[in-house]
Amino acid sequence: MSLIILLLVWGINGDVFDTSNNDDSSITVALASNTVVDSLEHLKSSKPPAPPTKVLPKDKPNDAGGSIIVTWIKSSDDVEGDELVKEYLIFRSGTRDGEFELIETASKGFEKFVDGTTIDGTRYYYMVKASDGVLHSQPEISEAVSSSAQWFHTGRVNMLVAAVIISFLILWFIRQAKSGKEIYIRPIAGLEAVDDAVGRATEMGKPIMYIPGIMDMDNMQTIASVVILGRVARKAAQYETPLLVPCSRSIVMSAAQETVKEAYLDVGRPDAYNADKISYLTDDQFGYAAGVDGMMLREKPGAIFYMGCFYAESLILAETGHSTGAIQIAGTAMPSQLPFFVTACDYTLIGEELFAASAYLSKEPLLLGSLKGQDMGKAILIAVLVGGVILVSLGFTKIIAWLTTG
Repeated sequence: MSLIILLLVWGINGDVFDTSNNDDSSITVALASNTVVDSLEHLKSSKPPAPPTKVLPKDKPNDAGGSIIVTWIKSSDDVEGDELVKEYLIFRSGTRDGEFELIETASKGFEKFVDGTTIDGTRYYYMVKASDGVLHSQPEISEAVSSSAQWFHTGRVNMLVAAVIISFLILWFIRQAKSGKEIYIRPIAGLEAVDDAVGRATEMGKPIMYIPGIMDMDNMQTIASVVILGRVARKAAQYETPLLVPCSRSIVMSAAQETVKEAYLDVGRPDAYNADKISYLTDDQFGYAAGVDGMMLREKPGAIFYMGCFYAESLILAETGHSTGAIQIAGTAMPSQLPFFVTACDYTLIGEELFAASAYLSKEPLLLGSLKGQDMGKAILIAVLVGGVILVSLGFTKIIAWLTTG
């Protein structure tokens, strides 16, 4: 507006509209004057957009703090297809009468903004203005509000209920197992065949080879594999059958040596334990596979166990083991490798069966009760899902909100 007034003043003084040497100057002056007058008339007739109302900030629920949600009712001039409102300006201040700082802009049609830069315990005032790009509406200042962290997520009550139920089932079955009651576990063919595989290798006068995967001890599959190795080592010690354990990680080798040594002590055969049979080859994936294949072809084992995490080397190992005529039992939780083991091995533990093997083989009450409790929890979850599908199909859609986590 000041620019238009300045142009008008200059025109009156003759600095801009010089008519001394131009015959058409009168026309130019008239056009320029009309433009200035029209602009001034437009500014006089224009007005700022209507302000948004009911500016309401509140602490963001179910979070770790540091956030405030600001909502408002959009301006009455915020209409689709109209340019009276182009955006909303959100201001914030620590005091009601203090200076408000512009922290964000929101597009037209929006009625919500999340301020994620607050300090918990500090009171904030918010102000929202509607803008057409030039003029702003009169502000409405909100009440003071502060952010805080919540201890409990109210949108996840269903998860709390599920956790309580599963925990109760696990503790109940552990108590049942410790009291001596029989805990039924579904028979797993691959685990039932462990003793047969060790016995077959013994009858043939050939060693047993146990491959604990290619991952380190921080992998759950490797931990489960070492537990199963303990059971295989006990049978090998009882039958006085050599046990070969090639490892791709040095820490896995140390854990395997201690596990096998303890197994030999448990059956009273510490003199038969040979630490050299449990060796470290290499961390390289295919270098390890080549080393294990060479051992298979030289030693001609009667039984081979693949238990743990495997990748592309699984088929290479399983094919070589199959060519030696050994009975092969595999177990992994890697879905992409299961088809290769199923094809090339005699028995395969699929997914969770690998983790259940420790409880199945050891018959430890703590492990048995935990496994049984988890299975019962899964059965209840399946029943809830099936019941939910049936109820939703019949029109009871409110159950969706209860089953959905926030």
